[in-house]
Amino acid sequence: MNSRLLLMLLLLAAALGGVAAAQDKGTVNPKPLPPLANPNDPKLGAKELFGRKVLPTAGPPRVIGFYAKGCIAGAQALPINGDTWQVMRLSRNRNWGYPDMIALLERLSVKAHKDAGWPGILIGDMAQPRGGPMLTGHASHQIGLDADVWLTPMPDHRLSREEREDMSAVMMVRSDRLDVDTKVWTPGHLAVIRDAAQEPRVERIFVNAAIKKALCREATGDRSWLAKIRPMYGHDYHFHIRITCPAGAKQCETQPPPPEGEGCSPSDFTYWFSDAVLHPKPPTEPEQPSHPMTLAQMPADCRQVLAAPDARQ
Repeated sequence: MNSRLLLMLLLLAAALGGVAAAQDKGTVNPKPLPPLANPNDPKLGAKELFGRKVLPTAGPPRVIGFYAKGCIAGAQALPINGDTWQVMRLSRNRNWGYPDMIALLERLSVKAHKDAGWPGILIGDMAQPRGGPMLTGHASHQIGLDADVWLTPMPDHRLSREEREDMSAVMMVRSDRLDVDTKVWTPGHLAVIRDAAQEPRVERIFVNAAIKKALCREATGDRSWLAKIRPMYGHDYHFHIRITCPAGAKQCETQPPPPEGEGCSPSDFTYWFSDAVLHPKPPTEPEQPSHPMTLAQMPADCRQVLAAPDARQ
């Protein structure tokens, strides 16, 4: 399989992996996962290993691998509360990332308050303490350079733990899936997404095609940021921010830049609004279960990340 085809498959898997579980509720009393009977089984999915790590490694931050196939050492946690942000679904323990991503989300929250008039932003999944594949919900978010931001403004009060686990984001897309729902979509949503896209380190922002359509229609002035807005399956309750590899991170595999142009022509939406995408037919034959990525299939240094001592808390 050539590298270009592999990249396309990984990106598709990364997008599809976040659709089903994005709005799953959490629990106030998460229980530890049971120990693995044979953690050295070469056929064991790497997600079982990374999903059991509750703390990051000690030492400086280091990104290893690709967004959908890698890990992170020395990850930092986004504090669960800030003046203009709050972290959701605390039971998932996915508010970890590279320091640059932490700083970007903090900046974006301030801009959302200023430019959209929101009290702040709600942060969904980022990465696990050591990155890597997750037990549920995503194929990407593995190297601390991805983050989900809810398209629901932060309330003007501190959310309780119960609210953070039970509250759902607002659906932004109309029931026919062809445009945004004007009852809930506001100019503030455009302002927040634009603020994120205008961050220099942001490589892509994934949104539902209907949201991209609305942004194309409503954006005024400088529209160059629209090139970073990429239609993707799901992403109708939140938008997904992806940033570039850190400078000098030789083990980080970057993604090719998005195509030139705004991506706002009718032909750019033909696929996304096709009947096959909006109303997919059920498979004629039962789907074969997929085999999870094993540790041997990941970058070699991810084995060291798993074995490294916990950072002091």
